[in-house]
Amino acid sequence: MELPLEPPIAPMLAKLARTMPTGDLLFEPKWDGFRCLVFRDGDEVHLQSRSKKPLERYFPEILGPLREQLPSRIVLDGELVVPRGDGLDFDALTNRIHPAASRIELLAAQTPAHYVAFDLLAHRDEDLTGAPFADRRAGLRAALADVVAPLHVTPATRDQGVAGAWFERFEGAGLDGVIAKPLGDAYAPGQRTLAKIKQERTADVVVGGFRWHKDGAGVGSLLLGLYADDGTLVHVGVASSFSQTRRTALLDELAAHRPPADQPLEHPWLTEADSAASTPRGENRWSGGRDTGWEPLHLGLVAEVAYDQLQGDRFRHSARFKRWRPDREVASCRFDQLLVPPPAELRELFAIDG
Repeated sequence: MELPLEPPIAPMLAKLARTMPTGDLLFEPKWDGFRCLVFRDGDEVHLQSRSKKPLERYFPEILGPLREQLPSRIVLDGELVVPRGDGLDFDALTNRIHPAASRIELLAAQTPAHYVAFDLLAHRDEDLTGAPFADRRAGLRAALADVVAPLHVTPATRDQGVAGAWFERFEGAGLDGVIAKPLGDAYAPGQRTLAKIKQERTADVVVGGFRWHKDGAGVGSLLLGLYADDGTLVHVGVASSFSQTRRTALLDELAAHRPPADQPLEHPWLTEADSAASTPRGENRWSGGRDTGWEPLHLGLVAEVAYDQLQGDRFRHSARFKRWRPDREVASCRFDQLLVPPPAELRELFAIDG
């Protein structure tokens, strides 16, 4: 591979912001997929992850479209995503990181990935990383003017009002906020020179159990649930990252809801006598051998938590405990308080039904 830029390259990064910045900026949706740099030199195509590892064996279905549609010598920055149902399916991406080629081949056919390009790092013999982003964006649009699904150029706007509307509406489709990019900046590998404006929403949830902290002193995490339309209590994630003082206090606050050791508890997340040795969602192949055992609680506690994003039927990241809600009934903790319809822009870009 002989390109003006050769892998690996540390991708440009962003720092967290909670308010929309101002200035000479271009705003883009923040795609919640796998960061992916694409290097193409003729028939040779290399996909590089954010951590500089190769990705092509995990996403073989995208290699053909990249060879067929991209200019013959190009380096792109972008994101691999899986559009599915009424939004993007991050779980379908994580399932690809699998040792069995047969499994990857099956998933590539069932849930094919798309590539969303958002920066042009090199074209033909020219290294563009030193050029202003405004020029790179113009070059990206020109170089990829004729691409069709599963390849896309990210939507972008200079209008802060439009970006604000995206921020409010895109989370319902599995996106993670908005990225603000200075139009005059060069591409800075590995540096956090961009701004990512992420959602923080709140929800009332059932506290169905807890895990001990790894040092055995106090509560390490609270197990959170929401009721589906059919009455099933779905385990949606955890609230964690408590201080040592708060871990001890939480243990006292949960005491009245812990069943006596000699009295088995009927609990919707317990299907067998020893099922509390694992997560309520079953065995987790990503746990890395960590102890995932938990203790069930009587279903009477409601907590308000802050969360970044709903991914399918679970929180994408750990939630943050805000306060107890003794004024709420557990039956009121339903998914319908969280649902946000997918935006028209996403349906148009990926031809998603919904």
